Amino acid sequence: MPNIVKITAPITLLDLVAPHSCRGCGCIGLPLCDCCKNHIIKSHQNICPQCKEQTKSGKCKNCKNLPLVYSLGRRYGVLDELIHELKYNSARSISIQLADILNQTLPEFKSPIIIVPLPTISKHIRERGLDHTRLIAKKLAKKRSNFTLQPLLLRANNTVQVGSDRKTRLAQAKSAYQIDPKCNIDPNFTYLLFDDIWTTGASMKSATKKLQQAGAKNIILSVLAIS
Repeated sequence: MPNIVKITAPITLLDLVAPHSCRGCGCIGLPLCDCCKNHIIKSHQNICPQCKEQTKSGKCKNCKNLPLVYSLGRRYGVLDELIHELKYNSARSISIQLADILNQTLPEFKSPIIIVPLPTISKHIRERGLDHTRLIAKKLAKKRSNFTLQPLLLRANNTVQVGSDRKTRLAQAKSAYQIDPKCNIDPNFTYLLFDDIWTTGASMKSATKKLQQAGAKNIILSVLAIS
């Protein structure tokens, strides 16, 4: 059973001048209050992104072609709003809340874990002022002593997938990523590939293949929400 967590984010001058309201209950304070955060943690459902069946271990018995996949549940409600606010409105403090939730819901790993965020296209980073997946991954990496952030993947192209149909997404994703030539893949490490939303799975599958081709043998997938 997940632990009850308390808000540990520091209060800034901006928080006092223009305080947040909880996306769950509306109370003034932070983007997500303790009560609503713990509700997400307790009620989270690990769902196979391919067949949409709930799994307990992260491994779907129906979709053996997928590695371990951990998710918080379906994309709706408070979780969807938090992702939207961080992604499109640059609400950076939400990254702390989402990292807390991931830390409480991901299992304990015995081996060292390399967190690899799926990179956002440069156009969106310029528009939003942040790479939201990398920001969450950075916060998460600080939560556990055996977690290390390594942005091993680069965007090979800046094709926008939002609004594209499944066939187009699959075609675009094949050439979307490349391994950073300055980085090395150690086959003895476990790589946790992280993204915010699983839509068709094209991006995650393409990135997984790139890591495997570079020598990664142990890959785990983690997403916040399943569309």
